[in-house]
Amino acid sequence: MFNPFKAFGAGTRSAPSVAAGQPAPTSSWQLDQLAIGVPGGDTLVTLDTRIEAGRVTAIVGPNGAGKSSLLSTMTGQWQPHGGQLFFDGLPLSRWTSEQLAQRRAMMMQDGGVAFDFTVQEVVELGRYTHRLRPSADEAGIVARAMALTEVSHFAERSVRTLSGGERARTHLARVLAQLWEPAACGGARWLLLDEPTAAMDLAWQHQTMALLRERAHSAEAGGAAGLGVIAVVHDMNLALRYADDVLLVHGGSCLHGPVQEVLTPEVIARVWGVGCYAAQAPDGTAQYLFAKH
Repeated sequence: MFNPFKAFGAGTRSAPSVAAGQPAPTSSWQLDQLAIGVPGGDTLVTLDTRIEAGRVTAIVGPNGAGKSSLLSTMTGQWQPHGGQLFFDGLPLSRWTSEQLAQRRAMMMQDGGVAFDFTVQEVVELGRYTHRLRPSADEAGIVARAMALTEVSHFAERSVRTLSGGERARTHLARVLAQLWEPAACGGARWLLLDEPTAAMDLAWQHQTMALLRERAHSAEAGGAAGLGVIAVVHDMNLALRYADDVLLVHGGSCLHGPVQEVLTPEVIARVWGVGCYAAQAPDGTAQYLFAKH
């Protein structure tokens, strides 16, 4: 039986193995005693686990626990304070920036754009890495990515004129366009997203998470090699409904496992100090009501 309190005491917990009858994962991130934090600052958390493709992994935890620092380390923007980070069995430093750009795309919290680009131009930036080996349908990829996030009708507007939620949907279209087709170098593709739904209204929070889940689970969207989604999420009910796994960072260590086993009322009360009461949606999904202790 999974014991979250024991797991926190031990510091880490690895992700579960693939269930019997399912194909073996083709891609993963291995965090080997990976110590992370702001460059020049203290180490925030040390992680020792594996994140697999074909799944939605939600990164959760209190403010300042190291969630965004982890994504910045996985993109290569920040260097780890210690330990090692492997992507598909190789140290991240062994991958070229061109290879990584074809295999993973990052959507940051801040969707600000320095120049007065139109929405379509921002989405087209996602295709820049493919300029030397363009798809036969570059324009179609951009159009379909914008259609998925419903930004097509303001394609010619300046991104600076958009609301926060519209800007987030534009950047979501950009990362989807970047990884639309299987990478020329092979292997699964990965979407790394830092609070992708933070600026969105209620409907788009659910629509975005459902879209990410569908693409992670769909062989058509992910291709033979698969697609992995890693997203920082603050809404526990969004994580419960749409994530397969949760990586909870807190107090310098982590829990990693199936969402229902990690995000229990007991763990939430311990980590956030908030009372948590389980309810069940009509479709059977567990959802929580919260009240301050």
